[in-house]
Amino acid sequence: MKLGILSRAPRSYSTQRLRTAALDRGHQVKVLNTLRFAIDLSGEEPDLQFRGRQLSDYDAVLPRIGNSITYFGTAVVRQFEQMDVYTPNTANGIGNSRDKLRASQILSRHNIGMPATTFVWDRADVIPAIERVGGAPVVIKLLEGTQGIGVILAPTLKVAEAIIETLQSTRQQVLIQRFVKESRGRDIRALVVGDRVVAAMRRVAQGDEFRSNVHRGGTVERVDLDPAYEQVAVRAAQIMGLKVAGVDMLEGDDGPLVMEVNSSPGLEGIEMATKLDVAGAIIDYIDNQVAFPQIDVRERLSVSTGYGVAEIVVHGDADLVGKTLGESGLRDLDITVLTLHRGTTVIANPFNRHVLEPDDRLLCFGKLEEMRSMIPARPKRRARIKKLPKQPLPIDS
Repeated sequence: MKLGILSRAPRSYSTQRLRTAALDRGHQVKVLNTLRFAIDLSGEEPDLQFRGRQLSDYDAVLPRIGNSITYFGTAVVRQFEQMDVYTPNTANGIGNSRDKLRASQILSRHNIGMPATTFVWDRADVIPAIERVGGAPVVIKLLEGTQGIGVILAPTLKVAEAIIETLQSTRQQVLIQRFVKESRGRDIRALVVGDRVVAAMRRVAQGDEFRSNVHRGGTVERVDLDPAYEQVAVRAAQIMGLKVAGVDMLEGDDGPLVMEVNSSPGLEGIEMATKLDVAGAIIDYIDNQVAFPQIDVRERLSVSTGYGVAEIVVHGDADLVGKTLGESGLRDLDITVLTLHRGTTVIANPFNRHVLEPDDRLLCFGKLEEMRSMIPARPKRRARIKKLPKQPLPIDS
């Protein structure tokens, strides 16, 4: 395999470990400065120039795109995708994870547990927003911060309001998030590769610091994850479109709460804490996947006129409940079930013997007209009514 590591830091621990792991396995590998690429759209096919010359052929690239070059870096990754060069992290996945608001919106859509979060623009909406997440203390986050930079704990309502007002005056946009007190300055970093967690560590903040990032002086220790945490970490990475990711989670009273999904996780802390060859696991995964270039399934499968991809939800009162896939009649309607999603479990290519349960979600390919008739009308959102205290009844004179 010929692998390109897209990195502006060739001497960093992570880049060096990935390069060494690839060489040890007999692969060709080069570290390529992301900013030295030129995207070439002048010919008949998409191409890339590197240092002024046409780029040679690569089987795969591993993006290590820094926060400061997200726009150009994702454009380069996208061009590799157009050239059918395998990348474990797509341009779309990197962009989704880099913007904290966009990431939170995507994860919340898929019922991933997160600290209560809100985003507002107008100053008049700040105090109601803080109250919606449970009141002070609150955590204030810049939308594109990294390594704990731009994460502030505001102890009171007035302090929070002042911080947000100051940041907004400098054109900085922020998220307002519930402070998860029970986490006690600790979080978990799970390193996801493909469909499994290959290593996990607990980070603990030091002194009065509430941020547990290693760059903020936090200590690390190996941790054996509970299966619930593993499932959430893998799902979060997959939802974001990332095959290599660091998923940061708080240990809430009700289970894991995802804080962030990092598309370029550092390897030094987690390899030191776990004594595991994380870099080797990443290289092995890429080597096994180079024959499967990334494709947009919805885009490719919708080319056939009248056919497409849709998700069908099995509602509790539907005729499908209690029937096997074979008895459901979907195949007779020219509908093929690609995956069955049940809670946090994903069953790929389910067999006809699988019995359907309420709230199962079926990712299907088939006739759009038939599938459209099976999707119920969208429920209307119910307004949240704030209960007012009871008023005393007037007394007749």
